[in-house]
Order: sequence, then structure tokens, then C-alpha cells
Amino acid sequence: MAGLAESGSNPDVELLYDINGLAKDAPHWFDRVMEFVGEYGLLFAIVLLVLGCWWGVRRRGGEDAASNVAALVWAPLAAGVAVLINVPIRGFVERPRPFNSHEGLEVLVDGKDDFSFVSDHATLCMALAVALFVANRKLGIVGIVLALFGGFIRVYMGVHYPTDVVGGFALGTAVALLLSPVAMALLTPLTRAIERSPRVGWLVSARGRDGGRGAVVPGARTEGAETGERDLAA
Repeated sequence: MAGLAESGSNPDVELLYDINGLAKDAPHWFDRVMEFVGEYGLLFAIVLLVLGCWWGVRRRGGEDAASNVAALVWAPLAAGVAVLINVPIRGFVERPRPFNSHEGLEVLVDGKDDFSFVSDHATLCMALAVALFVANRKLGIVGIVLALFGGFIRVYMGVHYPTDVVGGFALGTAVALLLSPVAMALLTPLTRAIERSPRVGWLVSARGRDGGRGAVVPGARTEGAETGERDLAA
């Protein structure tokens, strides 16, 4: 399957040249910015979205804090699982990088000597974004938009075919969604146990499951109990 999309009349190749052609017409400084954003920036931004969502969840606390944190823990795990699944896919397809099969491309980053299908960057970003969407719809949509833009940049940089990116999106989405029920069943009891811990419970909820009223210390007398005792004495 190494000959995938090697024909110049292939729509995949034509779209590659159209998108990568934008890099030829752009100023050098803009290409450097796109290179940084495509290699590191967007992935880092999606990770920050996941961390920001976790921070908001733990500050709010409440009964659903443990399940929400479990969903956020699944985000990086889903990305890792998706990339591992991609290892045999790449070895089976053995698709060369586009600049190894087609001339005249503006390649913005060197050192890409591995196979092209599917894109690890697209897989990582979309798996993170979709898993984030499961936990928080608004932030998840932002993450998905960033992942889509990141896929465009991979083609702009000349290191992937459009179908490499689409394949990465599909793989990341499938792993994040299809394995989510199993992941939640395993991770939620763990995050609930962490939430109950006096030492690391703040990782799940800063307020506690009582919604911020504070835990009742064993042996302490609450205001309601003292009032009841006074009533009985009367």
C-alpha cells in the first residue's frame, strides 16, 4: 500500500499542492510561525484547555467532580492509546512522506523520515479535543477547532497528505469515543477514591463533595446538633 496517493491527478495530491502552495507565497517569518504552531503550539494549546477545564472542575467541586475529572484524565490517555494504535497502521500502509514522492513542495520542517499515514499530530490533537468535549462541550468545541486547524497546518507544512490528517482525525475520534465508557468505568472509582483522600483530594475537588460546606470532623458537635440538645433540655 506504499503507492497510496502517488498519482499527480489524485485529488489528495492536488489538494496537497494547493494548500502547500500557500506556504510558497507567504513571507518567511509567517512560515516560521506556522511551523512552530503546527509542531508544538496547537497541541500545547489543547493541553492547556484540558488543564484549565480540570482547574475549573476541582474549584467547583460537587457530586460530579470525580466523574468529570475522570473524563479529563481519559483525554491524555486516549491520545496515548490512539498513537500506539497508529504504530501498526503506519507499518502496514508504509506511505512515504509527500515530499519523498512529489517534487516542488515547500517543506517547512526537516527530519521527517518516518511514514506519513496516519498523522500522529492530527491523532493526538483530535483525541485530546474529543475527550475534552465529552467532559466539557464548550471547551471541547474550541479544542476540536484547534485540532482541525492543526491538521490544515500539517498539510501547509508539506509533511502530510490531506488524507493523512483525515485518518488521524478519524482514529483520534474513534479511540476517544468508543473506549470512553470502559475508561470511565475504570477511572471514576479511582478519582472518587482520590477525592476522599485527605492528602490528595484537592486534585479532584477543592470544595469536597458537600459543595464547599466543609467536612464534618469526627467528634465535633454541629450547630444543628447543639440546637437540638437545647430544645430537648427545655
